Amino acid sequence: MLIALWMPAAKRDLPDSKLASDVRENVWPRMQKELTGRHFVLASPMYIRIIKDEGLLEVWLKHGSRYHLYKSYEICFFSGGLGTKTRSGDGKSPEGFYTITPAQLNPASNYYLAVNIGYPNKLEIIKGYTGDAIMIHGHCASIGCYAMTNPRIEEIYTLMYKAFEAGQEKIDVDIFPFRMTAKKFAAYARLPYQKFWRTLKPGYDLFEKYHVPPVAGIKNKEYWFSGVQHVN
Repeated sequence: MLIALWMPAAKRDLPDSKLASDVRENVWPRMQKELTGRHFVLASPMYIRIIKDEGLLEVWLKHGSRYHLYKSYEICFFSGGLGTKTRSGDGKSPEGFYTITPAQLNPASNYYLAVNIGYPNKLEIIKGYTGDAIMIHGHCASIGCYAMTNPRIEEIYTLMYKAFEAGQEKIDVDIFPFRMTAKKFAAYARLPYQKFWRTLKPGYDLFEKYHVPPVAGIKNKEYWFSGVQHVN
């Protein structure tokens, strides 16, 4: 049986606050200049990829028929090292395939600005994983979340808001322990997550080949990929 990992939001809500509005007013003019200077279309569809062992959050923006790397942001802090989150209180940060809809924006977070990544996803629910409120957020402290610092989340959050405002229905967030090469698998061979990591690799490889986010689903209680998303 195949199960989709996400469903489009029933209605388009763009949560907002004075803080988030003030941030956009401050950072968006500068970002517009940077984006147009690099020939990106403003408010382009975006895709996020996190590489844990490098401590990087990559923002990719659609340009033409493919996504291109716009910027790599250093992650200030995440907890638990490599290996995915499976239960509430384990101190781990998730790995896998997630989606963000407009309702998951949190413009009034205790951590400045925040975005819920959607853990647990449908596969993780089937597996009985527990925990919630796993965010990409500001500040530089976290248990289970990805803390970016305030200046970095200002840019990431504003890009998300603008993409949703322009009509993007969901933003894919794919989180990997490392770049999924044979060399990296060998380097981490002693860690007890190899079997799970192998289920992530087809999705990683699809994006590396096509530079279009993979279509992730579920088959036999594991990730299953039918290809990549259609890009006009």
